Amino acid sequence: MAHQPLAGKIGVVFGVANKRSIAWAIAKAWAAAGAKLYFNYQGERLKDNVEELVGEFGEGTLLWPCDVSKDEEISGFFEKVRGGTDRLDLMLHSVAFAPKEALEGDFVSTTREAFRTAHDISAYSLVALTREAAPLMTNGGSIVAMSYYGAEKVVPHYNVMGVAKASLEASTRYLAYDLGPKKIRVNCISAGPVNTLAARGISGFSAMLKHYAEHAPLQRSCDPAELGETGVFLASDGAAAITGQVLYVDGGYQIMGM
Repeated sequence: MAHQPLAGKIGVVFGVANKRSIAWAIAKAWAAAGAKLYFNYQGERLKDNVEELVGEFGEGTLLWPCDVSKDEEISGFFEKVRGGTDRLDLMLHSVAFAPKEALEGDFVSTTREAFRTAHDISAYSLVALTREAAPLMTNGGSIVAMSYYGAEKVVPHYNVMGVAKASLEASTRYLAYDLGPKKIRVNCISAGPVNTLAARGISGFSAMLKHYAEHAPLQRSCDPAELGETGVFLASDGAAAITGQVLYVDGGYQIMGM
């Protein structure tokens, strides 16, 4: 039997859309490390995709709809989770959205509605999900959110998404402070560019990968399996003293000045 650092742990995963999703890479790694997982899917359109993927974990892997912009769907989802388990140890938040037009053109043109939507779905949802998950984390727990360097420095075309990710990163720090006494840790993984469905919505994405190859110390970005391993580390007891942090998994790109 392989070493299973997450044996006996129970987690919820938000944000699997398809097999290229970063959420899926982390979910697979968590499952391989011994965790039992519950999944959400966003709307009927994605249900079959997610259902087929989680089928890999065998019968009894549960998934339910949950639109994170609706409080009633979040509470309904966690009601179902409570029907299946009396405790949680892990939560993955890999959810972000901004209207397409807000990721084109200039940041200064961002509409009030696009700004509100991006922050609601990409940052506030972490707070709303954590509020439901935390009471179930009776033995402590680990919450992992996905971020990107555009939260810290300007990445052309990332626009309002970068501002929302900055809000997400700040939210993880405040949540880490709130939940520390309950031994609940909250961290971000800041991933380098990965070829996902979401990434394809960002114009100039392939140029970005090339830029990482030319400028990052490791001469590349990262691959999904590496993000999975980082997710396992942050979820494990090996990271028991790590909270409120942004961990860069980006080939070292973030350290470079030019």
